[in-house]
Amino acid sequence: MAVATERGNTAGGLHGRKANCVRERRSFRFVLSVPTLLVAMFAVGVFLMPSVSAAQALDPPSPAKAPDDQTETLIGRLHQAFDGVQDLRQRRAAFERLMASTPDPTRVQIRHVAANGVEADLIWPARLHHPIGKRAILYLHGGGFYSGSLRTHRNIAGSLAKAASADVLLIDYRLLPEHGFPAQIDDAVAAYRWLLASGYRPENVVVAGESVGGTLAIEVVLRQMRLKGPLPTAVVAMSPVTDFSATGPSVIANAGSDPFMGKAELELIRKAYAGGKSAVDPALSPLYADMTGFPPLLMQVGARETLLDDTLRLQDKARRAGVDVSVEVWPGMIHQWQIFPFWIDDARKSNAKVAEFAISHFADKPAQQ
Repeated sequence: MAVATERGNTAGGLHGRKANCVRERRSFRFVLSVPTLLVAMFAVGVFLMPSVSAAQALDPPSPAKAPDDQTETLIGRLHQAFDGVQDLRQRRAAFERLMASTPDPTRVQIRHVAANGVEADLIWPARLHHPIGKRAILYLHGGGFYSGSLRTHRNIAGSLAKAASADVLLIDYRLLPEHGFPAQIDDAVAAYRWLLASGYRPENVVVAGESVGGTLAIEVVLRQMRLKGPLPTAVVAMSPVTDFSATGPSVIANAGSDPFMGKAELELIRKAYAGGKSAVDPALSPLYADMTGFPPLLMQVGARETLLDDTLRLQDKARRAGVDVSVEVWPGMIHQWQIFPFWIDDARKSNAKVAEFAISHFADKPAQQ
């Protein structure tokens, strides 16, 4: 793996976002515009191998283990990391510690960029021959709006870059409690517009995210629709929060089976994120938005999730609005299982499904050998 990045101040300013930065060791620092970046990448010869299928591009599986055993092992790790931790900053630190124990992605190149003032990593498959700057996935990480970083989600971003033969822009948007609504949406929209200004055509851009990152992915497009701006070719929302009023029956029915998200967590996030703003405001909860004209949408959700009905109800609403929407319900999976492809076989498989969906909607398909 080649990692050449250092998190810190970048051109354009960071809106006072230093409080959210988690320092990491880096070999050296890049803050480049895309045209300069593309020339540099071509010069060092990153075009080394022909493209492969989404399934082939994912990292090799871990030793065989039953899906139920894998999930229970993950649940045990989550309890170890989060039990007894309530303060948002402490929960952020706990998530960072958990993900610091996980592997970095392999066979990718990473450059740090300033995307309209938003810190980000541009990640591309180092061993795949594909046109850099042709296709992009804007990836918006989950973490309850109060946690998550470039380090915590680098593995899933790298997996998607290889599987989709695309450049992935993983952004470090502002976090709670230092920054509330609408800072997170503002940063995500700014990063999307940076991709367009950098030469990626909308028909070659997919916006994706998991948990509240999936919520952001939907809200980015809803804002673009309200402003009549260019829309991405497709959207992927993995286990999104679509209803901060927590009225879905699965919030209660699955409360005992999903340790990563529950009604108390939703209420904690909503109060910190939105303050006194109504939970049914469409700018907060996509379930209450007008979906007419929304791009093709893929949603994934685990059968054990408290947010199962958030996904199913949004699917129904989107279909009634004429949206090309598809939903995958994954048996036995809990909230945010997709970010653990190094521990969960179904995470690798679900990542491959996301990549296949993205490829199917890119105007310029990657070459397949």
